Amino acid sequence: MSPLQACLLFSSALFSLGLIAVLVRSNAILVLLGVELMLNAANLNFIAFWRYGPAPAEGHGVVFVVFALAVAAAEAAVGLALVIALHRHQRNVRLGDARRLHG
Repeated sequence: MSPLQACLLFSSALFSLGLIAVLVRSNAILVLLGVELMLNAANLNFIAFWRYGPAPAEGHGVVFVVFALAVAAAEAAVGLALVIALHRHQRNVRLGDARRLHG
């Protein structure tokens, strides 16, 4: 097994774990953790294809991942702000109870 295949296998397992967490969990914080796992799996793919590609340029994959991490940090900040607002309004963070908020 080549190093690229090993990275892609690990990345697909990480993405699957994040997807399962998003689809199964009802707690908003655990759903956000699942989304973060999926973003990290995508970043691992970017780095693996940059590193083990035919002609890796100097730092192009790393720069792309840094921008992706900045977007993920902004997403986490907005998501946590929504979770805090949800908790202040209804005293729990279950997504099933959040349906009462629209309207």
